[in-house]
Amino acid sequence: MVYAVKEIFKTLQGEGGQTGRAAVFCRFAGCNLWTGREEDRASATCNFCDTDFVGTNGPGGGKFEGAAQLAQAITYIWGKSPQRRLVVFTGGEPLLQLDAILIDEMHKRGFEVAVETNGTVAAPEKIDWLCVSPKAGAKLVQKQGRELKLVYPQAGVTPSDFEHLDFDHFFLQPMDGPKLAENTVRVIEYCLAHPRWRVSLQTHKLMGIP
Repeated sequence: MVYAVKEIFKTLQGEGGQTGRAAVFCRFAGCNLWTGREEDRASATCNFCDTDFVGTNGPGGGKFEGAAQLAQAITYIWGKSPQRRLVVFTGGEPLLQLDAILIDEMHKRGFEVAVETNGTVAAPEKIDWLCVSPKAGAKLVQKQGRELKLVYPQAGVTPSDFEHLDFDHFFLQPMDGPKLAENTVRVIEYCLAHPRWRVSLQTHKLMGIP
């Protein structure tokens, strides 16, 4: 298996239930809901993505020949500390590439494995923290995990569409862009009226970190 990786970097988790925790992010190249090209954004299923996942030319990125090679690169970027090692596999859509072999390699190196997915691909077993972020117009295949994080608002879906699913945590995250302030107010109001839902903010943007 050759893994195509856009970038690998160490930062603090900025969103959801593990906000503030140190982690190595491994961003896989490619997605099944948008090509990543601006000329295709308007027609994409997910047209509000704020991430560059095209190619393998980011910091730490490249093509890795096998799980052991990629796991070693992630471990190197984490550093020597053995405490609370966490890797977050993201994208694009990480489950187009992430497999059980790579998950096992990370566990051997003492890492907890987290994944941020759009939920259109079934997740392998043994993921320690699975975050599913549904997208309007895309079939949701992965219907259980640790957290469901809905970017809000999205035309065609409402938070109540997902409350019956098997997740420990339910988050609403204001959609970024020119209407961020308005969307934040809407998220606050919804969470106040529906206490099962919690607010997730993109705190890495507030702190000015990746």
